[in-house]
Amino acid sequence: MLGLPCSGRGRSPHAFDRDDRFAILTASIHRLPAGFGSSDAWLLAQRLAPENAIAASAAHDDPTERPPVTGKTRVIVCAQPADCSRLAAEIAWFAPALAIARLPDWETLPYDSLSPHQDLVSERLSALYRLQGRKLDVLLVAASTAAHRLAPPSWLASRTFQFSQGMKLDEAALKAQLTLAGYEHVEQVLRPGEYTVRGGLIDLFPMGSPLPYRLDLFDDELDSLRTFDPDTQRSLYPVKAVKLLPGREFPLDEAARSAFRGRWRERFDGDPSRVALYRDIGNGVTASGIEYYLPLFFDETATLFDYLPEDAEIILHGDVQGQLQAFRTDARQRFDFIGHDAERPALTPDELFLTPEQFFVRSQAFARFSLPTVSADARGIATAPADGTDTQAPVSEAASAASSNELPDSGASGDDAPKGAAGTEWSESGADGGRTRPVHAVAVPNVAVNRRQDDPIGALRNVLDAPAPVAGIAEKRLIIAESLGRRETLQELFAESGLKMATAEDWQTAMATDATVVLTVGPLQRGFRLVDGQLLVITESELFPSFVRQGKRNKGQTTQVDTLIRDLSELKPGDPVVHAQHGIGRYMGLVNIDLGEGAAEFLHLSYANDATLYVPVAMLHLIGRYSGAAPENAPLHTLGSGQWDKARRKAAEKARDTAVELLDLYARRAARPGHAFKFDPAGYAAFAEGFGFEETPDQQAAIHAVVQDLIAPKPMDRLVCGDVGFGKTEVALRAAYVAASTGRQVAVLTPTTLLAEQHFQTFNDRFSSFPLNVAELSRFGTAKSTRNTLEGIESGKIDIVIGTHKLLSKDVKFRDLGLVIIDEEHRFGVRQKEALKNLRAEIDVLTLTATPIPRTLAMSLEGIRDFSVIATAPQKRLAIRTFVRKETGGTIREAMLRELKRGGQVYFLHNEVGTIENRRQMLAELVPEARIEVAHGQMPERELERVMRDFHQQRFNVLLCTTIIETGIDVPTANTIIMHRADKFGLAQLHQLRGRVGRSHHQAYAYLLIPDEEAITKDATKRLEAIQMMEELGAGFFLSMHDLEIRGAGEVLGDNQSGEMQEVGFSLYTDMLQQAVEALKSGREPDLAATLAHVPEIKLHAPALLPDDYCPDVHERLILYKRLANARDSVELSQLREELIDRFGKLPEAAQTLIESHRLRLMATDIGLAKIDADSDGILLQFDPEPRTPPTQILAFAQARRDTSFAGQDRLRIKVASKDTAERIQTLRSILQALLPKAAAEPSAAPSVPAGTASDRKAAKKKGKMVRS
Repeated sequence: MLGLPCSGRGRSPHAFDRDDRFAILTASIHRLPAGFGSSDAWLLAQRLAPENAIAASAAHDDPTERPPVTGKTRVIVCAQPADCSRLAAEIAWFAPALAIARLPDWETLPYDSLSPHQDLVSERLSALYRLQGRKLDVLLVAASTAAHRLAPPSWLASRTFQFSQGMKLDEAALKAQLTLAGYEHVEQVLRPGEYTVRGGLIDLFPMGSPLPYRLDLFDDELDSLRTFDPDTQRSLYPVKAVKLLPGREFPLDEAARSAFRGRWRERFDGDPSRVALYRDIGNGVTASGIEYYLPLFFDETATLFDYLPEDAEIILHGDVQGQLQAFRTDARQRFDFIGHDAERPALTPDELFLTPEQFFVRSQAFARFSLPTVSADARGIATAPADGTDTQAPVSEAASAASSNELPDSGASGDDAPKGAAGTEWSESGADGGRTRPVHAVAVPNVAVNRRQDDPIGALRNVLDAPAPVAGIAEKRLIIAESLGRRETLQELFAESGLKMATAEDWQTAMATDATVVLTVGPLQRGFRLVDGQLLVITESELFPSFVRQGKRNKGQTTQVDTLIRDLSELKPGDPVVHAQHGIGRYMGLVNIDLGEGAAEFLHLSYANDATLYVPVAMLHLIGRYSGAAPENAPLHTLGSGQWDKARRKAAEKARDTAVELLDLYARRAARPGHAFKFDPAGYAAFAEGFGFEETPDQQAAIHAVVQDLIAPKPMDRLVCGDVGFGKTEVALRAAYVAASTGRQVAVLTPTTLLAEQHFQTFNDRFSSFPLNVAELSRFGTAKSTRNTLEGIESGKIDIVIGTHKLLSKDVKFRDLGLVIIDEEHRFGVRQKEALKNLRAEIDVLTLTATPIPRTLAMSLEGIRDFSVIATAPQKRLAIRTFVRKETGGTIREAMLRELKRGGQVYFLHNEVGTIENRRQMLAELVPEARIEVAHGQMPERELERVMRDFHQQRFNVLLCTTIIETGIDVPTANTIIMHRADKFGLAQLHQLRGRVGRSHHQAYAYLLIPDEEAITKDATKRLEAIQMMEELGAGFFLSMHDLEIRGAGEVLGDNQSGEMQEVGFSLYTDMLQQAVEALKSGREPDLAATLAHVPEIKLHAPALLPDDYCPDVHERLILYKRLANARDSVELSQLREELIDRFGKLPEAAQTLIESHRLRLMATDIGLAKIDADSDGILLQFDPEPRTPPTQILAFAQARRDTSFAGQDRLRIKVASKDTAERIQTLRSILQALLPKAAAEPSAAPSVPAGTASDRKAAKKKGKMVRS
């Protein structure tokens, strides 16, 4: 060890400067050759796994139980946290037998007041336990995480227990053992760290385990062990043993708490009893952010190095030194900023984290290697021979050593490494400074797919056809798809261009096959080419470089509003549906019927007088959910009676009249001049950078639509419907910037003063670095500040003003108001909204809401107002777990303690002001650990504001309140809400109240308490069932649709509250209205007899369905059938096909036929075909009365083929034999391709490649380009 000071304090002026110290500390590090893309994972896998381990398949399905195979532990310390996840997946793909784990970060900032998610703690404890027991080959950890001090290994070992079948167990001793380990006793086990005892059954969710376990005791013997599903509470499969890790990363028994308090008094000055965190520990409650007081629980903390075996190796990936220094600086700055708060004193960074010098001093005890990463700006190394030229380029010794299993000795590294030819060296800067580092892999040459060229895969073909870059070495060439579904799509794309290649399931089978070019599946993010000429790896990143692929989860799709309305995802047997040709019936389920051509699946519908209708699954586009009245009151029609035709015609007439009024409204809106805001791309980009998260696709689409509305010369009237916490505020901020940056004023209207206060803070923070003035106008302001604000608004000095309905008073005079933003729109009355619209005729209005009222939603869906839906959740957000429970003291206590034990806060909703103090006394007796305050609307305004501020600042942990919190402020640490008499609330109100929790990445809980199931009304039961079903993220819009169905949307432009919608259902009425508007726009009178655009009938005389054994869930099949029927282009079909393969496996022939029939349906629609009937002897095509393909083109097609003849004036018969379904479909596709109208035939109808966002596609189509997905 070097006798260097570990801290910068008190250094001698003659001490080494920082660079000299690090030069000495890093001198013994062996340097590995640099590489490009995912070649670092390949190099590490080659070095870390012995040959037999790479070839062997993993024996254990559960990676957390996989035994080590190398006999040596390697710790890879990554400079960038994202590289930990990437390398874990990629190394496991190259070497699946390796036992690999990540030590995840807490995902909190230094000195954060939030605690890490329980799942992260579970994963951390599991990784440390396996590391300590030499049960890992590879551990991946971020540099900043490796700098944290940890609990001592001896503590972790002493608190870890093992249960196995047949062992003797004392129930009382087990309870004591679980309590000692930090586990919490609950009534129902839901998350790691919980247990419950019921008779001879013990439910237990161990830390580090993916599933909870059920222990079945026979007397005092452990009779059986089974896993179970925490959602359904049903047992899954038996196991032999269970490992029980501690419930936390620190002890919380009586002795540990006493020691904590003793060390606190020694460490901090002042009266500790005044500190809430100190008092909480005394009561056994873990305060939020307690992890940053870890040293107070132990006599001495440990570091990651204390968990490592003596022969462990450390691999430094990227600029670890720079990252450690940056983390150190950040921790020091945060300590200087918040470390002197008397109510939350902080430990120094030296007590919590290793310094960079300490990290490198401690690491000297182990063999160390460094692996640099090549950034995008260092692509100078990407010039290795790619097209067969310069094939004799020599390779550096270090690069050639990359393919061997021997680690290079220090003599063959660093400055003395041999220098190869161009393309095999890279000049490195950073920790090692100024070295020329040998390179073992370079970037992939250009292989991008270009749909606009005659040969889209020409660049790829050139690379694959080129000779090997190194003479005498046969280069293996792999193309990596992201999933099985993507592999099928790529295979089809290549086959269309005449490029056939072998396929493989994984790395091992791909390398074992004799084929030179192999298409396989893997998680690699970037391709690479080894400079020794042995391997070329191409990923989808190189094939489609202009598109950002978002991994297997299809995050890149924006939500289609019309699909949500027509969705059948909530359909249950007995629910009403609308058939466009036969009227309203009840859905009874899916049935299989064999009509002599193999099994086929049908939708079973029941009509009046018990009449039955079977609808083929390929015709589901004719079916929609019935919305417009309560399901049990839906008016069922009689088949063949003419009753439906009459109702449909009447509704069509009403739709036509409404369409005329709508067009008049559109015309008046279009004629009214609006202000076209100027758009400054540079300034907007700088403002957008202030948003510290990645926009969700829906959020991005909403922002794009709002900005386009603002820069258009017509007034905006847009409704943004987004669930609570889904990013509506960011949409408002972007709109405010565009308006205010061009000199116009912005008014932000909120329903409550508290929300105005929070918005003011948010807007003020975001606009602080821009020359724009933000002000707040509310009743809380003094008379002087209010007067100054009003003067500033009138003079134009204030650019953005935020306030309640006071903004609508006559005292407020804007100099140049350009944009009004209304938040929580559903809380305002019609009078207030009309006052807003009358402010200025050409004003732009942006409305934000989570649960729009039915009339507003109907107006938006029918195009009277522009509409955006944000239905995709931000990353790391978890759905709110919702429980309907009978109100008991045990339920309330467990719910509150579950939250308080993890350092969170609780809302308790009691909507009766008269008895709220009695409830407070009851809660104080029931949960003495809680600190409770009361908030309700009858309190003085300033007192109410103080209580809400104190709750936000965590001065107490239970807020007993009325519905005043419905539009309150965001409290990220409040993640449990308990509602007394939840049966008395409406559906939208329940959703809005539940949305007060779940504002962070913690699991949130909502408990809806009722007196008894028999004591509540039928409608209340339905509402509670709906809110419980809709616990998924983004449910607000769907709940509004429920409200629309239950209450009816009303006649949009008239006074009737049900109109003709009830007769035909909201969905079909909307279709009729849209059709009528389009007809009138084009100068045609709407056809009242035709309800929907005609969809061609496809008969292939072969089974076309999703077989039971492929997708066994009937409900899931129904949803998939409907999605296939609603697919509007081949892009959506290809994405659905990929999804099916990824979820259920390789497509059976019947499923393949189903998808192809829908592909043919799309082509037939473009041509104008009414029917296709194809059997083994020939094909019959029947055209619509007015086909889209010109008659001259159809005639030319018939004359050019000797096997084609007319069978009547609208039919073509083509005599072409086919031996099987696949050949029949291929023949049909080539025929339909020839019949497509010339303009539509140019883009290929083939499977697609990624296509960016919906807005990108629309923009491209406007320019006359067809972008394929």
